[in-house]
Amino acid sequence: MTTVYCTEGGARLDVFLTDETDMSRSHIKNLIDGGRVTIHGVPAVKAGQIVKTGDEVTFDDQTASEDVLPENIPLDVVYEDDDIAVINKQRGLVVHPGAGNLTGTLVNALMYRYGDKLSSAYGAVRAGIVHRLDKDTTGLIVVARNDYAHFKLGEQFAAHTVKKLYRAILDGNLKHDVGTVDAPIGRDKKNRLKMAVVKDGRHAVTKYEVLERFQNNCYVQFELCTGRTHQIRVHCAYLAHPISCDALYGGSQKLGCIGQLLHSRTLAFSHPRDGRAMEFTAEEPPDFLRGLDILRSRAH
Repeated sequence: MTTVYCTEGGARLDVFLTDETDMSRSHIKNLIDGGRVTIHGVPAVKAGQIVKTGDEVTFDDQTASEDVLPENIPLDVVYEDDDIAVINKQRGLVVHPGAGNLTGTLVNALMYRYGDKLSSAYGAVRAGIVHRLDKDTTGLIVVARNDYAHFKLGEQFAAHTVKKLYRAILDGNLKHDVGTVDAPIGRDKKNRLKMAVVKDGRHAVTKYEVLERFQNNCYVQFELCTGRTHQIRVHCAYLAHPISCDALYGGSQKLGCIGQLLHSRTLAFSHPRDGRAMEFTAEEPPDFLRGLDILRSRAH
């Protein structure tokens, strides 16, 4: 069994679980119809019922019954104590195991480093995982090393008091130097591997500031006001300026990087144990900086 917690209510149950897992809505509906999904221990009635903030949703998940084994995968640990760890995640590292993908993830690496000193709120498949970064998105992610820390960090993410700043290189140039994208995001109707701006999607807000302009690209800082799957990538594509090298959302491959040039650069929150202010910054990785160097050299 796997349990996930709703940090922002208002979505249909099947949509919520689709966003939180790798499962399709049709598979989730089958689980619900079979009585294999519960909310606070009570079997879910239908796929369309609305989940509320704080709901504890539990479902059968075959990967949860599989052994998730520790693996000696190098990690760039920016900070750690008995309650949390802050990791500067490398490109290509999936955050947690999913269907058919039980090895080579951040969770496997965390289990190797910390053993059973990780939160178990989401089960072994998501040991320590409070929030996620996409496989090819680099940068800072905070990990909970016990359930108390997980709960306290989860409260902050739900209240949108965690400061998350990202940087990216985009194709083309945004019209304005500063702006806000307020456009709902949901699963793409034609390709379930993608998200898209859709009328019935979940509320999503992204602020941006252009840091540097080039002939055919711009270097931009983003602040996430909500935390939807692929949010920055979707909003950039919606503006017709996809993130460079983001093949899934139509980004150009001219800078030669494998994976979107998107980096979680700054993460700030209150320590879950004593409430002290914590802020961390990680510089963009070498391939990202090489892309900037190429663009700057072309500008001279």
